[in-house]
Amino acid sequence: MKQTLARLAVTEPRLNAFSAMDPDLAMDQARSVERQLASDGPSGPLAGLPVSVKDVLPVAGLPLRFGSRTTADERMHEDAVLVQRLRGAGACIVGKTTTSEYGAKAVGDCPLTGITRNPWNLERTPGGSSAGAGASVAAGVTAVAIGTDGAGSVRIPAALNSLFGIKPQFGRIPFYPLAAADNLVHPGIISRTVRDAAFILENLAGFDRHDPNSLRQPVPALVSACDQPLKGMRVAWSPTLGYARPDPEVLALCERAIASFGALGVKATTVRKVMADPVDIWALEFYGALAKALRKPLREMPEMLDPSLLPMLEWAVSRSAADYQRSLGRRKHLRERMRSFFRDFDLLLTPTLPVAAFEVGQDQPPGWANTNPMAWVSYTYPFNLTGQPAASIPCGFTGEGLPVGLQLVARDHDEPTLFRAAAAFEAAQPWSDILPAGFR
Repeated sequence: MKQTLARLAVTEPRLNAFSAMDPDLAMDQARSVERQLASDGPSGPLAGLPVSVKDVLPVAGLPLRFGSRTTADERMHEDAVLVQRLRGAGACIVGKTTTSEYGAKAVGDCPLTGITRNPWNLERTPGGSSAGAGASVAAGVTAVAIGTDGAGSVRIPAALNSLFGIKPQFGRIPFYPLAAADNLVHPGIISRTVRDAAFILENLAGFDRHDPNSLRQPVPALVSACDQPLKGMRVAWSPTLGYARPDPEVLALCERAIASFGALGVKATTVRKVMADPVDIWALEFYGALAKALRKPLREMPEMLDPSLLPMLEWAVSRSAADYQRSLGRRKHLRERMRSFFRDFDLLLTPTLPVAAFEVGQDQPPGWANTNPMAWVSYTYPFNLTGQPAASIPCGFTGEGLPVGLQLVARDHDEPTLFRAAAAFEAAQPWSDILPAGFR
């Protein structure tokens, strides 16, 4: 913990990755674990592991701000369920990482904490909304970070920071207190290695009575899945899903990664169209839920909210009940479409994002002007609507030295297949020792 806090002190002035820290509290946790270890007492499988938690989850002793000036700067008295599980396994909470306001943008800036920067290039965004989680792990502050993913918010910073990031099956990790968009948001993990994420997920997963969406089924054996061969795996590769507009350099790096899977004994079948763009389905549900949660700030202090969110919140409020019902029907159709797709395939591969990291201070990449600030993350939000496991793995760097990610999507409840493929690719093309030049 001393090393972690020292590293954080060095990196934080450049990155702005943490929204709240209490070094004394962090050290108290570490000393408690140290005493347990010294006395041969129960210490847990994550004993002494420093972990950060995104600022949309309550952590006892630290504020819960959601990246918003509309929230109170007061310390929480209780942990979120998954934070309780982290502590119960012996992990030590370092602090809260930055998020775009209420997790509603895919970049690393918000009115409360300002701009979080990408350690690979400090003038570029680390992605979001789990911005501080991605930036801090890439800079070597902690080995793992806990984020949330409502439209790609774990996979996006993983891709832009050359990390592994997983959104497990919806309900695999219990989420309580519930998010505003509780039918879209998944707790997830950002890590330097695939096996680290598998190990953390095994310790966080499992039913909890507080979360009506949490799964009652046994937790899959994920660490051991990382050692399973890929023989017989049926893989689909979709360069656009049928509607995305990837940058040619990003697409070329992903296609090279697909060829690498061929060297592992897996031949990918190209599927040009997987679905129609479901961005409007996602936007209506997400921004509708957020508008309901923020109805008081919207009414009483809209000037305190991120200006780029207001058009989408107002748009969601203007929709009718019939609009919402039609959208729910389209979401069910999309789920059935993907269930049918995965009768023929075990895994779907796509680019994680259509572009590499772009300049800080922008909500979207150049050429993507859209009133919906999440529309550019074309490949990630569909799988929050379907709820199935999805992850991002590093697959190379652009000519500017910016990371690019490859997305892996598995069928419902099948994280083991995802970990099999990710671990095999990592073994063939390791990335965990490649650090940003200014943070080695």
